[in-house]
Amino acid sequence: MNARKLTKTVPALALGAVAAVAAEPALAHHPLGGMPMETFAHGVLSGIGHPLLGFDHLFFVLAVGLAALYTGHRFTAPAAYIVAMLAGCLMMSLGVGLPAKEIVIGLSLLALGAVVLSGRAMSILPAIVVFAAFGMFHGSAFGDSMAAQEAGFGAPVLVGYLLGLGVLQYGIAVAAGTVALKLWKATESTAMETRLAGAVVAGVGMFLTLENLEGIVLGAIL
Repeated sequence: MNARKLTKTVPALALGAVAAVAAEPALAHHPLGGMPMETFAHGVLSGIGHPLLGFDHLFFVLAVGLAALYTGHRFTAPAAYIVAMLAGCLMMSLGVGLPAKEIVIGLSLLALGAVVLSGRAMSILPAIVVFAAFGMFHGSAFGDSMAAQEAGFGAPVLVGYLLGLGVLQYGIAVAAGTVALKLWKATESTAMETRLAGAVVAGVGMFLTLENLEGIVLGAIL
C-alpha cells in the first residue's frame, strides 16, 4: 500500500467513525416517526432502521464481515452472528434478557476490532463462536428497544421486525467483505486497509467501554 493511498484511507476511515458518533443523536429517530407498530410492514421498517440508527451495532456488523472474509467463508460465517442475534432478540421479546448488554456490546467492538487490527485470520470455528456469543447480546439489545417502543406487538410485527433486522445486517456484513476484497483488493488479513478498519472499530469499542466503566464508577460513588 503506497503512501498516497494510505493518506486517503486513514482520513476516510477516521472521518466515518467521527461522523457516526456525532450523527447518532440526529439519527436517533425511529423510521416510523413514533407511530405504533401494527403490521408486518411496520415490523420490517423497524427492523431495517434499528441497526442503522445504532453506530455500535453497525460497526460490529462491519467487523463481522471483515473477519468473516478471511475465514474463507465470507457468505456463510456471518450467518452465525445473524442466527444468534435473532435468537437474542426473540428471547428478549419474550421477556428473557441478557445481563450487562451495553457493557458486552462495547467489549464486542473492542475485541473483534482488535482481531481485525491484528492482521490474524480466524479459522471458521472460533469465528462462529465469537460471532454467535456477541450476537446474542446485540440481539437482546435490539429486542429491548423493540419492547420499549411497542409492548403489545403481534406476531406479524415480530416476524417483519426479525426479517428486516436479519436481512439488512447480513447484507451489511457481506458488503463489508466485498468492499475489502473488490475495492481495497485486501485479499489477505494483513492488508493495511483492513487493519485500519479494525483499528477504527476497536477505537469505538474502547470509547464505549470507557464510557460504560465511567457510568459504573459514578453510579457506585453517587
